[in-house]
Amino acid sequence: HVQLVESGGGSVQAGGSLRLSCVASGATDTVKCMAWFRQTPDRGRQKVATTYARGPITEYADFAKGRSYISHYPNNTVYLQMDALKPEDTAMYYCAARMGLLCDPIPSDYDYWGQGTQVTVS
Repeated sequence: HVQLVESGGGSVQAGGSLRLSCVASGATDTVKCMAWFRQTPDRGRQKVATTYARGPITEYADFAKGRSYISHYPNNTVYLQMDALKPEDTAMYYCAARMGLLCDPIPSDYDYWGQGTQVTVS
């Protein structure tokens, strides 16, 4: 089993930045992919960015490209740096981990989820 704990959310003005953190613990050797998703009532759960646990390959949703950066460190921490934030970025942000080989954008393919951290942009 893998536990994920997010932090770093908060309220920020449009144009500002936030860095979200996700600390993984437990059976982290089984994890192949780490991801950040976000969720709102009208848009549902969307992939923001993914990174392979043992490689440099990252992928971003179109809305995140050029403004968000995912990074994964050997201490089992994954960060999501978000710059130039917009009001439409307001959402609950979740860290997720997958044991399967591919970092895909389908939420149901992820095996473990954190509790979420709220980001509000005004």
